[in-house]
Amino acid sequence: MMIADPQNKLTKTELAKSLGISRSSLYYRPQGPVRDLIVKRKILAVLATYPSYGHRRIAIELGFNKKRIRRIMKKFNIKPYRRRPKRPVKKDDLGQPAVIYQNVIKNLVVAKPNLVWASDFTYLSFKREFIYLSTIIDLFTREIVGWNVSQKHDANLVLGALEMALNKTKKAPCYHHSDQGSEYRSIIYINRLKENHTIISMSAKGHPWENGFQESFYSQFKLDLGEPNRFAALGELIEEIYLTMHKYNTKRIHTQLKTSPRTFRNQYLLRETLKSLKNINFQTLRQSV
Repeated sequence: MMIADPQNKLTKTELAKSLGISRSSLYYRPQGPVRDLIVKRKILAVLATYPSYGHRRIAIELGFNKKRIRRIMKKFNIKPYRRRPKRPVKKDDLGQPAVIYQNVIKNLVVAKPNLVWASDFTYLSFKREFIYLSTIIDLFTREIVGWNVSQKHDANLVLGALEMALNKTKKAPCYHHSDQGSEYRSIIYINRLKENHTIISMSAKGHPWENGFQESFYSQFKLDLGEPNRFAALGELIEEIYLTMHKYNTKRIHTQLKTSPRTFRNQYLLRETLKSLKNINFQTLRQSV
């Protein structure tokens, strides 16, 4: 092997030959760090719009492998904004006897919209007071079909969400599921469901996980909403709640659906329409023969 003289400058060809490598190797720069920086910028761009997205949703949004996104987020210490406030205890429900309604959707396969709606409400701390948000979710599309905001948690809070859902969909669900809260056991709410011939389903007492659909939604919704006390007035907070709800329904990726709830619903309706047209054309063909 050629020995380099430290007193004389070697050409790149001579240096490569002395090291026993190709000349092009002297120009090599690893591309991994550069690609990681490019992906990092893309991750930050997604988080700018969806600050609570974790690595799974970011991977879906960018069309990348989730392990790669997780690695790069860990490498650059990128984390979504996380805040999990504790939910206050509903004192009105303590000591209440179990109701006659059972959890009838436990083993039900939800295969279409408006089959099962699940309802619940949550608390938002604002200016040392609580604001209450009631929502109704379609378990097939995961879309929030009705919601209501109030400064009181009573029957009117949950009834407002139900009325919005009924007006929006123009069709009552086959099943309505909730916990055994006093709001859902109220005569006015029960009667409204019965008027629409909806079967009432309730979680077993002390089993909040049986309405985990809503619990999961609220956990993520509060992250997307952000800190309520950053708003100066209640009206600003309510406006942000409605904007966040619209964003969830129409733009935010649901990890199980791999798209937004509204897009998932529209895709389902399109498939059903095409099936119907295909069946009509087939029947017409048979009759003509």
